[in-house]
Amino acid sequence: MVPVTSFAGKTVAVFGLGGSGLASCHALKGGGAEVIAADDNADNVAKAAQAGFITADLRNVSWAKFAALVLAPGVPLTHPVPHWSVLKAREAGVEVIGDIELFCRERRRHAPDAPFVAITGTNGKSTTTALIAHLTKVAGYDTQMGGNIGTAILSLEPPRRGRVHVIEMSSYQIDLTPSLDPSVGILLNVSEDHIDRHGTIECYAAVKERLVANVQGGGTSIVGVDDGYCRDIADRLDRAGKNVVRISVKNPLASGMHVEYGTIVRTSGGARSEIATLGGIGSLRGLHNAQNAACAAAAALAMGISQDVLQNGLRSFPGLAHRMEQVGRRGHVLFVNDSKGTNADATAHALSSFADIFWIAGGKPKAGGITSLTGFFPRIRKAYLIGEAAQEFSGTLGSEVAHEISQTLDVAVEHASRDAEASGLTDAVVLLSPACASFDQYRNFEIRGTRFRELVQALPGVKPVV
Repeated sequence: MVPVTSFAGKTVAVFGLGGSGLASCHALKGGGAEVIAADDNADNVAKAAQAGFITADLRNVSWAKFAALVLAPGVPLTHPVPHWSVLKAREAGVEVIGDIELFCRERRRHAPDAPFVAITGTNGKSTTTALIAHLTKVAGYDTQMGGNIGTAILSLEPPRRGRVHVIEMSSYQIDLTPSLDPSVGILLNVSEDHIDRHGTIECYAAVKERLVANVQGGGTSIVGVDDGYCRDIADRLDRAGKNVVRISVKNPLASGMHVEYGTIVRTSGGARSEIATLGGIGSLRGLHNAQNAACAAAAALAMGISQDVLQNGLRSFPGLAHRMEQVGRRGHVLFVNDSKGTNADATAHALSSFADIFWIAGGKPKAGGITSLTGFFPRIRKAYLIGEAAQEFSGTLGSEVAHEISQTLDVAVEHASRDAEASGLTDAVVLLSPACASFDQYRNFEIRGTRFRELVQALPGVKPVV
């Protein structure tokens, strides 16, 4: 836990008592603050009370005593309308911040030189965060990973010299961290997302920009420049005198790092050097993962990690569960769990990564279905359709792609594995990438992916991928 000493002897309101909210309560109390906990959900309030915190309806208390409102990132700060607790705080002149802001203040107080790597972007945040954490561990760092991925930041060990915090940040979290100042900041990409919470894509991009714009003096801002928003952001950082490393997987760069035929290349002042190769690394297949790897490599180099250690770390990266996870192999058939592919855009990354695919898709459909994936249909040898979307997807595939309506995951795995093995293809892939939410048959995508893994591992002759 990170004790929050910056509010010692003061009273702080915490609204939103999920994982990060409760962690904030514990960290504030551990640092000497008095905490008043609140939530619109009565069950969450009861859990906080059971944990020993004072709870109250913040509509009926005096805000004059509060030094700050710590808001959970899921609670609207600005759009579509500010939450009532935010309005109360503003009326009383009380600052509204989040748990990562509390961490930043403690780091500046106690260990300003401790490495702090912050990662954001519309896509690829979790993989890049996990990869950087893996690389720093391989390099011998005491590594703490959390934020928007896994563990709440205040539940991690506190910052200190030699201990690196690798933190995934959503736009909601950045919005609540006014003094965000990582030593290495990474912005992977920007595309339309979360407009309901930010109003316009321009506002969304501006929030993302703050993570790399506010890197502490002497630090490194790493920006993927394969979209127009990020190219403009990188140019603004350059003009502001920031140390910017541009990353591209689509075009060579005069200065920065790009990926060329599976090799990460660094260019500067006309000089060119090869940094690491990605060929044969199954956990980093696809153009999207090449961008993740290049950004992670730039972060590793900025922290002084050698190229040999970097290459070894890339090769030993196991990948993330449910994200292009290689769960087993039987003969020439590879089984891949991409249950995190809950929409067509995410599934496009998976389909682009293989040539001979036996595709398991379906679930609770989303707007647009799979019509945007027609360009990948030639890669699909057969599709196995499950859940509520089965009939809709069948209509989209039509006669262009062989398919069956399997209805359930267990039937789909059985039939896909049988057909893939019988195909005689040397690199057949049974791919679960549903392009759908899971809620028709599973509580979340993790449970769906875990079930796929169990079904695959129960097949005779399946061996783990080394």
